[in-house]
Amino acid sequence: MQSKVLKLGLPKGSLQEATFRMFRKAGFNVSLPSERSYFPSIDDLEIKPVLLRAQEMSRYVQDGALDCGITGNDWVLENGSSVVRVTDLTYAKQSLNKVRWVLAVPQGSGIKSVKQLNGKRIATELVKVTEAFLRKNKVKADVEFSWGATEVKVNAGLVDAIVELTETGSSLRANKLVEIATLCESTTWLIANKDSYKDKWKKAKIAEIALLLEGAIAAERKVGLKMNVKKADLKKVLSKLPALKRPTISSLSESAWVAVETVIDEKVVRVLIPELKKAGAQGIIEYPLNKVIY
Repeated sequence: MQSKVLKLGLPKGSLQEATFRMFRKAGFNVSLPSERSYFPSIDDLEIKPVLLRAQEMSRYVQDGALDCGITGNDWVLENGSSVVRVTDLTYAKQSLNKVRWVLAVPQGSGIKSVKQLNGKRIATELVKVTEAFLRKNKVKADVEFSWGATEVKVNAGLVDAIVELTETGSSLRANKLVEIATLCESTTWLIANKDSYKDKWKKAKIAEIALLLEGAIAAERKVGLKMNVKKADLKKVLSKLPALKRPTISSLSESAWVAVETVIDEKVVRVLIPELKKAGAQGIIEYPLNKVIY
């Protein structure tokens, strides 16, 4: 029987696919036995994963039912959970990106500020954060919990305003809603139970998971480049490379040539490769990365 096990909460729902993908890239083979299962399999006997809604995660981590878990910091705020923030897992791909909770009203409603919502009804899933925001602005309004389809409720005249999650604002605009305030921003966190984090073995295990996930996320924004360069052109080629530190330079069988290898930001590759070619680089190869550990 495995004596040391880390209980890990993984988010079910919108963050699930992106989280599984990052764990796989980090080196963990995570999968679900079936679509209805809440207990993923993982190729690490020291980890016991369970699927939970991100909204509930911080409560179970705080209570110690879980040693650690992945959730948005918005739900840590909403639940008032006292947990350890181990690391921020936000990146710009596959849904683990920064989002905002905004206060929105119908176009043409005449409401321009939160002060005009006195005595009005607001629907949201983020009730406590919304109530705190209204108190801060000295506004008294009726805040009701919404199970979903929140945008529909305001357009149907069931409520006067909503507080909803948005990334680009496109869904709000499609529903003819306008933002009048941002309540908070949210990113994806790896959080830990305070007592679990005091345990030497569990803290080390959590740190190991965090390191590998951070490396996988960093690799999302990077690519590797390999190329052959004449020694006579080396200085010119190196001046074009925005490397992490210094590129690796290796000798080739032809004494007049060297191989250069480096890691760069993916966003600059399309501009950089033509410049490298002009500077004398040949046989340029671009390849994806699984992890970048700083």
